[in-house]
Amino acid sequence: MEFLTDILLLSDSTLRIAAPLILAALAGLCAERAGIVDIGLEGKMLAAAFGAASAASITGSPWAGLVSGILVSVLLALLHGYVSISQRGNQIVSGMAINIMVAGLAPTLANAWFSRGGQTPLLPNEARFTEITLPFADLVADVPLLGAVYSDLLSGHSLLTYAAFAAVPLVAWMLYKTRFGLRLRAVGENPEAVDTAGISVTLLRYQAMIIAGVLCGVSGSALSTALGAGFIRDMSAGKGFLALAAMIFGKWKPVPTLLACLLFAFVDALQGRLQGVSLPLIGEIPVQFTIMLPYVLTVIILAGFVGKMEAPKASGIPYEKDR
Repeated sequence: MEFLTDILLLSDSTLRIAAPLILAALAGLCAERAGIVDIGLEGKMLAAAFGAASAASITGSPWAGLVSGILVSVLLALLHGYVSISQRGNQIVSGMAINIMVAGLAPTLANAWFSRGGQTPLLPNEARFTEITLPFADLVADVPLLGAVYSDLLSGHSLLTYAAFAAVPLVAWMLYKTRFGLRLRAVGENPEAVDTAGISVTLLRYQAMIIAGVLCGVSGSALSTALGAGFIRDMSAGKGFLALAAMIFGKWKPVPTLLACLLFAFVDALQGRLQGVSLPLIGEIPVQFTIMLPYVLTVIILAGFVGKMEAPKASGIPYEKDR
């Protein structure tokens, strides 16, 4: 019974940690499907986390925080779009510039506005997206196995966690079942053909960046107003890069990307439980080793287990219309 409890707790942590990863990975997926490489996921997540925590702290409303986080992220996405699409600049450099700028600007603004050493004030429960208890969760809690899975694993997550998992079928439907999704995928594969058909490549790519900005905004807001209770320096902690790795591991497809995010989140949840654990003949596992587990797994997977990767053919290539 104790083993089952440990598995449920580990799975519960996995779902919580996976939520921002899923949203950020879907953001990168939408951008790259349209031909834009978005290395700036990390920066947009961090900026959204700061914007959401700041607005929620001032207004006392998590919804105001969510809207602010999305707006900040969309503005950065449009900035990246302007450099990458309109100015045909280097997309990698633009994304890294956003990451570096936000990493310094967010804690500086936090210190200037709140005077708390680069952090925002601790958010009360009223200003956060707190846990939601699903219907009948309390009634079925005592049912063997199924009751524990429903009441302890599926129930008790924030609205943004449920939204992250709901976003996967929505993005898949948008990409594969709508005319807009068909055009979005086409512009990432053959923008010349899209342009010949009389469809604006520039408009489609900007629309993709807006979608990516919204998803990154929700992801960052989840970090500071759902999983956490405020903004702290570098709180995204590389999750934007893990999301990029998950997207590549998922080969630019929504469902495989979801599974990759769950894998990375599981390892992240596991490393938290391994801290302080002693193993026979080895002793206590160093904290530094457990913390690096998700990133080591990322390198191993991308180096040896992904196989042949076929990114969208026009990904990272600026499009210039022939005159």
